[in-house]
Amino acid sequence: MNAWRLAVWVFRKEIVDALRDRRTLLTVLLSSVLMGPLVLVAISGLVASLETQAERREVYIEGIERAPTLVNYLQRQTYRVKPAPRDFEAALRSARLTDPVIVIPADFEAALQRGDAPRVEVVADSANQRSQAGAGRVAQLLAGFGRERVTLALALRGVSGELLEPLRVDERDLASTQTRGAQVTGMLPYFVMMAVLYGALHAALDTTAGERERGSLEPLLMNPVRRWVLVLGKWAAVATVAMLIALLSSFSFLPGQWLLRSDSLAALFHYGPREALLFLVVLLPFAAAVSALLMAVAIRCKTFKEAQASAAMVMLAASLLPLINVLSLGSDAPWYLWVPALAQNVVMTHVLKGEALGPDQVAVPLAVCLLLTAAGIGYVARRLRRAAVK
Repeated sequence: MNAWRLAVWVFRKEIVDALRDRRTLLTVLLSSVLMGPLVLVAISGLVASLETQAERREVYIEGIERAPTLVNYLQRQTYRVKPAPRDFEAALRSARLTDPVIVIPADFEAALQRGDAPRVEVVADSANQRSQAGAGRVAQLLAGFGRERVTLALALRGVSGELLEPLRVDERDLASTQTRGAQVTGMLPYFVMMAVLYGALHAALDTTAGERERGSLEPLLMNPVRRWVLVLGKWAAVATVAMLIALLSSFSFLPGQWLLRSDSLAALFHYGPREALLFLVVLLPFAAAVSALLMAVAIRCKTFKEAQASAAMVMLAASLLPLINVLSLGSDAPWYLWVPALAQNVVMTHVLKGEALGPDQVAVPLAVCLLLTAAGIGYVARRLRRAAVK
């Protein structure tokens, strides 16, 4: 039989076995088809809850009866003033209360009448993200109250309140709409890569260590064929599963946009067929590389569980490397493109920002993935070429 025909036969056999496996099918469906909509729904739900909290325009005050002047100011700003619960600190710690609390001292009004600056507290819990997000808004309200008091005091003395602002500053944001949206949706590339990794994991382990554990690998190696032909067919089947997940994951964000609950996020998130195709340009070589790498790790193992333990280090490294880009506060370093997983995360983030990709951003990760693929396939073929396969 021709070598390429044999490779195709092995590929067909492996892909049929993979698709018959319920675990593989569930991985494909759950990690790719449902991942996009679920991630977008989760992000939009968080953004919508923060927007709803801001639209409620409510302020909680401890000691509300001690500050009628402040209450009057807040009501004129169309805010509803509510007394804070007695156990507001415990409520903030447990996230039962999602708004910060203003604590008024007993001598608040007396200090205002004397012309002194009373000290108030804005109590929030930094571990309670919603209360922490509202703390800035409350601080701005209190600063506005202070400016109004000073302006009125100056006006009574015939002094213009504009003296308080000798310099007016106008802010101009250079970030595009897509760039601002990527600040919220920047974790999407990470989830897509994890879906590809875990999709390739089971198929790669099953076709190597799994077959060795079941005793079906040795009879296959007794055939008088070149080992690279068998490896190529097996790798093609694993890579097909990973690439299928990459394809479905990339395009699952298109219908997932219909489920966005936040209008502002929907306006910022621009993801169309162009972005999906660019995701595929990045993910397909990555899927090929991780398939070969996982097979190379698993071929050394005698059992499926042993292969899972060995592959854990690969999965850990692949999951941690993209965090370098997520946690980086500066511009992307040139060496990012030479690191697998990190390079894909960087390039897909640029796609979400609507930025044009340079030749190096496509060529360098592609070359690295091709080298990893060739090295992985070659290593598996050498292992199978040994006289005694255990």
